[in-house]
Amino acid sequence: MSDPSVSHSTVDDGTARLTWTSDLTDRGWRSAVDIVRRQAAAALVDHDRVEVKVATDDEEGQRIATWAGLQREGVQRGRTGDVVVYARLADDVPVHEPAGFRSLLNAFLPRKRGIAQMLVRDDTPGPEPRVLMCNLTYKSDWDLPGGVVEVGESPRLAVSRELEEELQLRITAGGLVLTDWMPPWGGWDDALCLVFDGGAHPEALADQVVPQAREIIAAQFLTLSEIDERATDFTARRVRAALASLAGTGPSYTESGR
Repeated sequence: MSDPSVSHSTVDDGTARLTWTSDLTDRGWRSAVDIVRRQAAAALVDHDRVEVKVATDDEEGQRIATWAGLQREGVQRGRTGDVVVYARLADDVPVHEPAGFRSLLNAFLPRKRGIAQMLVRDDTPGPEPRVLMCNLTYKSDWDLPGGVVEVGESPRLAVSRELEEELQLRITAGGLVLTDWMPPWGGWDDALCLVFDGGAHPEALADQVVPQAREIIAAQFLTLSEIDERATDFTARRVRAALASLAGTGPSYTESGR
């Protein structure tokens, strides 16, 4: 038996959209979830997809959509306010089956951006260590070589891939030297930066670099003093923290290099 507090309508070929009234939860959260689940199943009888759009500040509505078996797909921005899009497809694995439940959890659990970088040192003796740094095209600061880890990619393989793609250097990443949490900054969400050991190499390694013109201007071995001048303060802290961790004189986990 249908419930007047929840309904669906066709919004596109094969797609139905759920809507519900504000009194849906008056009968309790579990009842609300059951009502939405049954309405979604009814919509999928003659549609391939059923969706619902919930305001980003409506935590109760998002909870109902999730536990009714609709997977979070993302945030749709709009002039009148942003909404979270939830949807279920006719051939999705049922939620009561293990694979279906895992997919449901995977859709709404937090996903943190991963960045992999490599600590490559100059083996020439000197008063202070020199580290390979990159002058990037998309920002004025210098940074350690590396980049964003792709979905489903090993961070350790990702950093070696980035060095080959951006610098034409083939260096197999060694062990993990530092895990540095990066708080939200300048429009970026927070992220985990994993710094891997790239070993010590002759100074001539920098001459072998062939920068990818789209992202890299140059790469050089820089002293810590030069890094302080050319990099952001948190990058400079991360380099120092990675060197200290490698030497066994500092922690292997930091937050913004601290």
